[in-house]
Amino acid sequence: MSPPADPASPVAPADATAAGFLAALHPGSTTLSPARDLVVGYDLEGRPLHWFDGGTTYKRSLASELFGRRTVGGARERWRVPAAAAAQRFEQALAVARAAEERLPELRVRGDAAALEARLARILAWTPQRLAEERQRFAAVYRPVSILPPDQYHSVVLQASFGCSWNRCTFCTFYQGRPFALRPVEEFERHVEAVQRFLGAAAAGRAGVFLADGNALVLSNARLRPLLAAATRAFPGRPVAGFVDVFGGERKPARDWAELRELGLARVAIGVETGHDPLLAHLNKPGSAAEAAAFVRLLKGAGLAVSLIFMVGVGGERFAAAHERDSLALLERLELGADDIVYLSPFVTQPGSAYAARARLDGTAALAGAALEEQYQRLAAGARRLAPAARTALYHLDEFVY
Repeated sequence: MSPPADPASPVAPADATAAGFLAALHPGSTTLSPARDLVVGYDLEGRPLHWFDGGTTYKRSLASELFGRRTVGGARERWRVPAAAAAQRFEQALAVARAAEERLPELRVRGDAAALEARLARILAWTPQRLAEERQRFAAVYRPVSILPPDQYHSVVLQASFGCSWNRCTFCTFYQGRPFALRPVEEFERHVEAVQRFLGAAAAGRAGVFLADGNALVLSNARLRPLLAAATRAFPGRPVAGFVDVFGGERKPARDWAELRELGLARVAIGVETGHDPLLAHLNKPGSAAEAAAFVRLLKGAGLAVSLIFMVGVGGERFAAAHERDSLALLERLELGADDIVYLSPFVTQPGSAYAARARLDGTAALAGAALEEQYQRLAAGARRLAPAARTALYHLDEFVY
């Protein structure tokens, strides 16, 4: 969709009274709010992170791309903010900080008031031009970060591998044109150091480490040991997470997963997609519901938390009933705890994917609108009933920002 008009206007000091201007200092960020309907958050380096402005939420990626989100008439709109409008938002964040500096003695402050002046000085150093230059800095540190589970959006991403070891699922285009490759240990260590420099003090606001890319945890323990050592040495005290698929992860014996737990791995994210085996075959995704259940038991036995991703609407009308029935049957077989997450992700047909081409040939009608929402509601209710200790959450792929 085309982006909505975004007439961001800088906030001048006169726009807020000192009595209503709130500054909040958090361990990993600072928020400034000159009015109830405007809140801007900054990382500890001073870079703006997010805005809430009159009902619209904006998030800035580490590459200084800006994304907007709002709900209109019950429907959620999401868009990438054009560069010119993003620059206005960056100027707005700077203007809010200038207003705070001018009224520093009068501000209402939550947290360590003595630290506010130093934090404002860092924030005021980030001009729109300097923020735009973060795109080049990001590109020098990272290759494209395609996707993360929502609970990992605020983790430190470290790229141990590139692409996906399978990369033949018909629905997925995240790693097209990116052959699976492993990063040598020495190169990974240099990457970790570069990420440390890039994040700077802002690393304090990122509570975990995510070992990317897709299927990074399929690597042998011999390869993973030095990578985990480098990650936990650079970012101590943070739990490590990563993706792995059933058909790759189940090849590791229980002792290997237990060893990884001892080395810092805490959570494994698995794209289960569906509990219906014929639909898995239709998606060209190896594995079965029985293998998924066995793999989850293996991981839980090793003391690891799991994030299980099921797709809502995948397979369209043709598979709808069986997908729903067998996915809930799979969940019923699992013993999930309070640290586990069941993600329900509305399926999006990616243009150019093999799935889209096959759907056209087969005449498979997509599940959309009310039918998609109804399947989501049934799956969510079923997941909460069958896995009451775990958290059930919505996972919108198009809300990913790193």
